[in-house]
Amino acid sequence: MTKSWILTLALTGVVALAGCDNNNNAGSNASGESGNSAKLSGSILASGSTALQPLVEQVAEKFMDDHQDVDIQVQGGGSGTGLTQVAEKQVQIGNSDVFAEEKLKDADADKAKALIDHQVAVVAIAAVAHKDTGVDNLTKQQLVDIFTGKITNWKDVGGADQKIQIINRPASSGTRATFEKFALGTKTEDLAGSIQEDSSGTVKKMIGETPGAIGYLALSYLDDSVTTLKYEGTEPSIDNVTSGKYPVWAYEHMYTNGEPDGALKAFLDYFLTDEVQEGDVADLGYIPVSKMQVARDVDGNVTNK
Repeated sequence: MTKSWILTLALTGVVALAGCDNNNNAGSNASGESGNSAKLSGSILASGSTALQPLVEQVAEKFMDDHQDVDIQVQGGGSGTGLTQVAEKQVQIGNSDVFAEEKLKDADADKAKALIDHQVAVVAIAAVAHKDTGVDNLTKQQLVDIFTGKITNWKDVGGADQKIQIINRPASSGTRATFEKFALGTKTEDLAGSIQEDSSGTVKKMIGETPGAIGYLALSYLDDSVTTLKYEGTEPSIDNVTSGKYPVWAYEHMYTNGEPDGALKAFLDYFLTDEVQEGDVADLGYIPVSKMQVARDVDGNVTNK
């Protein structure tokens, strides 16, 4: 009887230990992290760049599918809005097409210093026009003359006899800042008769439906509803951007106010995984940071990697 009782006790202990080991493994698989890690939870609000918005929305949906207790909301408003809101801690992420130092200057310079830059992709910006303009290429000077009002008819750049209608972005737009800095080389004033739209989706729709229209969009928004214009004869393609041949591009930044942790850090880390960089980033027309053969600093200086 004594030996039998001892054997039973020993077997019970083995089963109990095995059960504990299985429970630990299940916890690890469920969280995607170590068995001791807390399950991800919380709410994240991101705002800013509409050029980056489609990517953040798609990646957020995938992340929430894997982490049911995390809620992520993505809003537009332009890069300036996103940077201001994250600097004032109104949102957890400020999406921007430009470096924070380019927008938050002078009295706001200290706010920029508190922000942490997470570069998740590269975006290229192309000038686009209504399909009936008869033009598929513009030089830098022609673009400058159009956006400063010196050229007002498409016939003056080899196109149809059609008045040019500018569809511009507001001053807070990072897409506008990128286009002015790297395509025009100068800031421009808002001309009388020009139309301002904050959303990239709305800009594309208006250019496609407005005779004589011209504007600019991220490559991720381009389709056959508009004519994509070459820049100085160079196609705004991913290969030309990564090699440095096409100059109108910028990093896509997701700024946080201080170092992120918890669900916020996990979400930002997820952007840099191969799954997102080689999948979502490329599929939506953005460029993985790792593919770039050149780098650009906050002053616009380009160097070979």
